[in-house]
Amino acid sequence: MPSFIEEEQLAAQGYRLIAGVDEAGRGALAGPVVAAAVILPSSVDAASLAGVRDSKLISPAKRELLFHHIYAMAVSVGVGMAPHSLVDSQGVVRATRFAMKQAIERLSPSPESLLIDHMHLPELKLPQKGITHGDDLCFSIACASIVAKVARDWVMVEFDRLYPGYGMAQHKGYGTRRHVASLARLGACPIHRRSFRPVREITQGLFSRADIIADIIKEREVLYEQE
Repeated sequence: MPSFIEEEQLAAQGYRLIAGVDEAGRGALAGPVVAAAVILPSSVDAASLAGVRDSKLISPAKRELLFHHIYAMAVSVGVGMAPHSLVDSQGVVRATRFAMKQAIERLSPSPESLLIDHMHLPELKLPQKGITHGDDLCFSIACASIVAKVARDWVMVEFDRLYPGYGMAQHKGYGTRRHVASLARLGACPIHRRSFRPVREITQGLFSRADIIADIIKEREVLYEQE
């Protein structure tokens, strides 16, 4: 379970507005990278936020409930987005930094210090700490993880209406067996990340059996998340 250890250490140094920052969608084959930044108050109603942890470990219904609790309780919440086109043109790491920077800049009041899942944002001249597995360890980052995930899920549900047949509302653009099968059958739609090798290989017809492609993507998803 995440704790307030990092926030308490910064508070002891005099920082009051501490933002946790995380993203969702880095490893997806389609859609944007969405980032969130959350500033929590100095005292948090632990009961209303019971169950906060890495968003990937929470059911969709529980995530949405926590999402609304976080918004109601937070001092400020900011959300940023890097579209698939930026992922293709700049790479997923730069796109992630862009989305995170956008989310932070949308906070009001502005943060005094940052706790970021895994990454560092050198373009922002703020005290900051990148924490590996931060959404598992740090409460503010875990809250940002939930906000980013829910916000991105809503975007992908809307894309499902615009580009039917791929099942975006279900798999949210990740390389599931159903997604790969529909990609092999229909080809790429406008929000697919063509710079990602699986999309490129499938659309170029290098593989014809969806089950083989799905196994390849399953192995590569781990690499994308580590970039």
